[in-house]
Amino acid sequence: MNQKRKSPASVMALGGVLAALAVVIMSLGGLIPVATYISPMLCAILLQVVLLSCGARIAWAWYGAVAILAVLLSADKEAAAVFVFLGYYPIVKPRLDGTRPAWLWKGLLFNGSIGVMYFLLLRIFGMGELGEEFEEFGLVMLLVLLIMGNVTFFLLDKLLGMKKFRRKVF
Repeated sequence: MNQKRKSPASVMALGGVLAALAVVIMSLGGLIPVATYISPMLCAILLQVVLLSCGARIAWAWYGAVAILAVLLSADKEAAAVFVFLGYYPIVKPRLDGTRPAWLWKGLLFNGSIGVMYFLLLRIFGMGELGEEFEEFGLVMLLVLLIMGNVTFFLLDKLLGMKKFRRKVF
């Protein structure tokens, strides 16, 4: 699209289509076991597209709509929770990039969000099967999973910040 000014209708249409795609991707998290963590990352990439083409205001509305629909419609509630607690990251990433040291604040955001999310899932929402799964893993495996989650998060951060990614999308 080689338009200088986008109409409000085209912005809403793009947001709506990408939101529907994101809800479908979140719903696939229940079919493929590893998609619990991949689905929210793919939706974050879609949010980046919405953010760059429609602006921050529409991106926040898009995030809210997809988060609510993912919680209501997705079979994998853990994947929906990951999106609820971390799906907004592309919107706040530019602000975090301006802080020093940025990697520290990003790491605190990720680990704090994940910690609060699992605390709520286990203690408040009573997902006992998740607690049993964690007991089976053992402490060492949980630490390995946390380290892998941090590596994956920082790789996603790198992808969202790539200039080639931004140029190819737009």
